[in-house]
Amino acid sequence: MASAILSILQTNAVHNLIPKREKTKKQKSLLKALVGLNARQWAEFGTGWLAWICDSIDFYSVSLSVTNLSTQFGKDTTDITRAITLTLLLRPVGAILFGMISDRYGRKYPLALNLLLISCLELCAGFVQTYSQFLALRSLFGVAMGGIWGLAASTGLENLPIETRGLASGVLQEGYAVGCLVAAIIDLYLVPEQAHSWRALFWCAAGISMFAAIVRLCLPESQVFLTARAYARIREDSRGRRTRGLHRTKIFLNETKKMLRRHWILCIYAVVFMSGFNFLSHGSQDLFPTYIQISKGFSAHDATTMTIIGFCGAIIGGAVSGAISQYIGRRLSMILFVLLGALFIPLWILPNSFAGLAVGAFCVQFGLQGSWGAMAIHLAEMSPPAFRATFPGVVYQVGNMASSASAQIEAIGGNNLKTTISVPDSMKNPTGQEVVPDYGRVQGILIGCVAAFTMIVTAVGPEHHGYEFEKHRVAFEEGGADNDAVLTEEVPEDGR
Repeated sequence: MASAILSILQTNAVHNLIPKREKTKKQKSLLKALVGLNARQWAEFGTGWLAWICDSIDFYSVSLSVTNLSTQFGKDTTDITRAITLTLLLRPVGAILFGMISDRYGRKYPLALNLLLISCLELCAGFVQTYSQFLALRSLFGVAMGGIWGLAASTGLENLPIETRGLASGVLQEGYAVGCLVAAIIDLYLVPEQAHSWRALFWCAAGISMFAAIVRLCLPESQVFLTARAYARIREDSRGRRTRGLHRTKIFLNETKKMLRRHWILCIYAVVFMSGFNFLSHGSQDLFPTYIQISKGFSAHDATTMTIIGFCGAIIGGAVSGAISQYIGRRLSMILFVLLGALFIPLWILPNSFAGLAVGAFCVQFGLQGSWGAMAIHLAEMSPPAFRATFPGVVYQVGNMASSASAQIEAIGGNNLKTTISVPDSMKNPTGQEVVPDYGRVQGILIGCVAAFTMIVTAVGPEHHGYEFEKHRVAFEEGGADNDAVLTEEVPEDGR
């Protein structure tokens, strides 16, 4: 078995890195496919994109507030980053819970409930008075947050034609960067102007998530899910028996077990794959504002401005990477952009000027976050098709859990690797120099090592470019876990 697996990995890396795209009967150009999208398809994609933006704003609020939180609770950077670690550690719980509910009951209400929950928890986090309360709420927030990505990606992509999915994946995935950008703008312009400090950022994030939940409730259920459910009912009627709710849930659980038995190797690979990419993401983002303020001696305002510039690079890189993946393949696009980001690491570390560091942030994020552009569609195509919400969400968040200590690793590394910066002359610093943690070099070392690992893992992995997963049966139908369980009958477009 080991030799067979090694042979498959070698074939993927050597012969299948640029895959043969599966062509549909009526394949269109990207422009024609975009023009042909109807209002419902745009709305469903927009809903998934908005949900992912909310997830990002809520999560990145802590990264932007590390210095203020340290002052508020009398803790050091390592203690505050523990909240980030706990959030990431508990994400898989939410991914399993909300992913399974979505694959069983649909996309609409699970996603709306998920958004309402993170809104409430983010609102409460803005009222905490002690460090222990803050850790407890961020832990619960991790559970709620874990469900968003799988539901957002399945909602946003499954209703789109194949020709648009590469670009759409890039735009959807960089909703994360858009969310970070929004959080940074709020932190830059609102937080300093009122007495509530960091709390205002959390309250704004809660309001945006509440708005997204209301939007999701106002829109209809996913068309693809309705169609697949209608197909299941046609098959049941043809057999002379209609399956009810509890029995469908039992079928769903049995099909889930079947999927895990058949695809356990894929599950392990996907977790390793996502661990590398999540280390790249969190290793280059979570402690960046702290790095700029402490290791480079810039103000919080300058650090936030550089963060905004970096996320602009991420947004552009993700859209470009996703669009390119439609032509050269998902994995090759990812590898090229990871390599590009890694090549700019010196520009991330060495400059001491605002302009130099801002350019470094833009270029590194263009590459590293750009490599995520094809991630949503790659995982959707790789997944057992009946579990498009559960599988991508769980492997994504288990990968997040594996990378959960990245901020703490960098904080501890910075405490052991020092640098010297210039400070105004004072009685405490008569030489005008101060020894501070060198977070830049720590981040550069971590990003470089993880980039090499991630490119190798990506190269040897599977790819199902252009797979029509929307034509697969639902997971609560008998045989739904089978790879060949596709829809073969016409059903009404309204899903009835």
